[in-house]
Amino acid sequence: MSAPTMGDLSATVTALASLMARFPDLPGVAVRITTVYPDQLELAVHDDLAAFEAWREALNIAPEDIVHRVQGEGTTRVLDVHTVLMGARLRLISYAPIPALAPSSGAGS
Repeated sequence: MSAPTMGDLSATVTALASLMARFPDLPGVAVRITTVYPDQLELAVHDDLAAFEAWREALNIAPEDIVHRVQGEGTTRVLDVHTVLMGARLRLISYAPIPALAPSSGAGS
């Protein structure tokens, strides 16, 4: 199998251009298009669950489709969801810190 060409990225670039035109006021995200997955557009949100939610709503993705996991020894919440947009697979992912639990105070303090 030959290496992907720039033309192989056209569906993902077209999907990205469409999102930029349709949702210019949504929060900015980290965008990833790679020859490793030439048919996938990844939008990554860091430290902003509200931005992830704004994108999820704009893309009309059901909340129950989101996969939640914890990484980094329990310090990072990851929300991950996949959909299809204009012939490209779209991955919306969020990384957000999990606030440290406040230590409980002892009885009688």
